[in-house]
Amino acid sequence: MNEATAYTLDFENRTRHFIESRRLLHGKAPVVVALSGGADSVALLAVLCRLGYDCRAAHCNFHLRGDESMRDMRHCKDICEHLDVDLYIRDFDVSRRMEAYPSESVEMACRNLRYEWFVNLLDREGAQALAVGHHSEDRVETFILNLMRGAGITGLTSMNVRNGSVVRPLQPFTRDEIERYLDGLGLGFITDSSNASDAHRRNRIRNRVMPLLEELFPGAGAAILRSISNLEGARGIFNEAIEGKRTVYCTGNSIAIADMVRAESEARTILFELLRPLSFTYTQVCDMLDGAFGSGAVFRSTDGAVVAELSHGVLELVDAARRKLIGEECYSVNLLHDITGPLHIAVTRHPVADFRLERLGAKVAYVDSAALEGGALWELRHYRRGDRMVPFGSRKSKLVSDIFAGLRYSASQKREAWILTRNDEIVWMPGVRNSALFAIGPDTREYLRLELLQ
Repeated sequence: MNEATAYTLDFENRTRHFIESRRLLHGKAPVVVALSGGADSVALLAVLCRLGYDCRAAHCNFHLRGDESMRDMRHCKDICEHLDVDLYIRDFDVSRRMEAYPSESVEMACRNLRYEWFVNLLDREGAQALAVGHHSEDRVETFILNLMRGAGITGLTSMNVRNGSVVRPLQPFTRDEIERYLDGLGLGFITDSSNASDAHRRNRIRNRVMPLLEELFPGAGAAILRSISNLEGARGIFNEAIEGKRTVYCTGNSIAIADMVRAESEARTILFELLRPLSFTYTQVCDMLDGAFGSGAVFRSTDGAVVAELSHGVLELVDAARRKLIGEECYSVNLLHDITGPLHIAVTRHPVADFRLERLGAKVAYVDSAALEGGALWELRHYRRGDRMVPFGSRKSKLVSDIFAGLRYSASQKREAWILTRNDEIVWMPGVRNSALFAIGPDTREYLRLELLQ
C-alpha cells in the first residue's frame, strides 16, 4: 500500500469515526450535500459517497461572478458524473432578493436564499441532513469574527458539528488535509477568485490575520481550537444556568424584566441569552433593562419577526405578523340585531320606561336609540394611538391609553381589547369601560341594551 492510498484510507476512517461518535448520520435516509465545487465540498461529497451514504448534491448558482459562476457549475456537474451522484442546481436572482429585503448584504441574501432552498430540498428528498464542508480553520475564522463582534460564549462556540439539520463531518480536518485527500483520489476542485480579495472580513482573517498570528505565535490556530473546546464545556454549564433563570422569569411569551433587574446582578447577560435566539441585539437588551420599570417601549427583532413590548415591568414577545393583523382588524356592525363576530354581543331595544340599572359593569352598555339615526357607521376595531373617549360619569375626554394604564393592562391586553365606535367616536369599550356618548338621558325615549356574551 503506497503512502497516498494509506492516507486516503486514514482520512476516510477518521471521517467515519467522527460521524459515528457524534451520531451525525445514519444509513437509512439520503444526505443532501452542499456542493460549491471548492475543495471542502468536493471532498465532503467524495468521502460520504465512499463511506456508503446515499448522497444528493445541491449547487447554488448566484450568477455574481460571470464566467466563473458557470465554470463552478460545470465542475460540479463533472464531479457528480464521476461519482455517480444526482445533482440539483438552482439559479438565484440575488438583486431581486435584495430589492425585497434592502437591509440584507449580498452575503446575507445569498445565505438566506441558499438555506431556504436547502430546507425545501431536504423535505422533498426525505433527507436526514444537510452536510456542509466546514473544517477546523473555518471554525477558527468564525471564532475570531465573533470575537470582534463582541459575542458571548454561544457566539464564540458557534459553527457546531450539528446545528439542527445541518451537519459538518469535516470539522476535525484542516484545509491542507482535505486537499491532500482530493489529490489521492485524483479529484480536482475550483478556487473562487474572490477568496484572494480582502473586501470581506472573513477573507481578511484568512489571508492576513491568521498568517500573522501563526508567525508571531506558532500553533495559534490549534490553540484557538483548544479554547473553543474548553468554552464548549463551560457552555453546557452556562446553558443550564440560563434555563434555570427562564423558569424563574418567563411565563408563556412574557419575561418579568423588572423582577430580573431587582434580583440579578447579571440581568443583561440573562436577558440577552433569553432573547438572542429571537434575533434581538445586546444594545436592545440594554435599552429594555434601562426602561424595565416603565411601559410603552417597543422593540423589533433584527429579522423583523418578533416584537417585544414593555408594559409595567413585563416584556411581552409577540409575533410581528400577528400583531400587525390584529391592529388592522376592523368590522362594520349593525345594531339592529345581535352581533356575532368578532364578538358576540346581544342587542335588544327597549322603551326607556323599562330601564333598570344592572350591576354588570362594562359587560353591558345602554345606548340612546337616537344613535341609530342618520345612517351612522358602526364599527368594532382595536385601539389606535391617540384614541380618546368620555368615560361614563365624566364630562371630559380621556386618552384610552390612560384608561388602560389605570387598569394596569398588559401590552397584549391593550392590543386585543375591542372598541365599538359610531362614526369613529367611541361609544363603548366592551368589558372595559362605558362611554358617556349617547348615554340615557332626559330626552331618551328608547334605548339599546348591549351585552357582551364572550
